[in-house]
Amino acid sequence: MTPARSLQMSRTAVPPSLRLLAALLLALLLALAGRPAAAQAPALDVPYVPTPQPVVDKMLELAAVKPGEVLYDLGCGDGRVVITAARKHGATGVGIDLNPERIAEANANAKAAGVTERVKFMVGNLFEADVSKADVVTLYLLPDVNRKLRPQLWKQLKVGARVVSHDFDMGPEWPPERTERLDYKTIYYWTIKPEHKQAAR
Repeated sequence: MTPARSLQMSRTAVPPSLRLLAALLLALLLALAGRPAAAQAPALDVPYVPTPQPVVDKMLELAAVKPGEVLYDLGCGDGRVVITAARKHGATGVGIDLNPERIAEANANAKAAGVTERVKFMVGNLFEADVSKADVVTLYLLPDVNRKLRPQLWKQLKVGARVVSHDFDMGPEWPPERTERLDYKTIYYWTIKPEHKQAAR
């Protein structure tokens, strides 16, 4: 048998269906190779851990949130603090989070709660946020993030604005005015005073 004859027989021995499958796989691999790499997930300063609803209620109670006040939740996650402030206290609220998935979830939750006209959620960096309109700022971050935020809060917030943090304080530079315990959770409370504004200049 000649080499040419052998090559012809080997080609005909492969079923057309297998040749088609091989061609499709090759096309798929070439298409994937030409696609841009998927966008990387944002590097988060704080892992997402939802605040239990009883803690949310206690934070808002401690902050004495009133109808018409503006609340900012930094690292808002699924939006439950802002949504509760709007639904139960008549406040308006803004939630900021670095993760687009959490913001999408927060918007869906606001729609389900019927408060979309009083709340707003946005993807953003906490350290670049403008919170100057806030009457209340809520946090569930980490100790080092809280301390890094402290000068920003002193500079931007007006005198009398309240800050409430779940589980983590602001370090010795800003001792809490009140501390509340709820089961195994701790809630810290501060107000902005004139001396904080002076220190931030």
